[in-house]
Amino acid sequence: MIVGAIPARYASTRFPGKLLADLHGRSVLERTWRRASRSASLDRLVIAAGDEVIASAARGFGAEVIELFQDFNSG
Repeated sequence: MIVGAIPARYASTRFPGKLLADLHGRSVLERTWRRASRSASLDRLVIAAGDEVIASAARGFGAEVIELFQDFNSG
């Protein structure tokens, strides 16, 4: 089984809330999820949510969510 994971958190440093910003009627996160869900290579697609705001938004458009409500270093 091939699983795709979209890492997502609300508290980005340079553009807080970027993933929930509206882009022609849909959030950046939803557009990313919709595009990735078209992949014939994936058996499953999840959003690895870094906080409840992202998790709630993702569930709102039908995504499967894995909650990772911790501080992780990212570059």
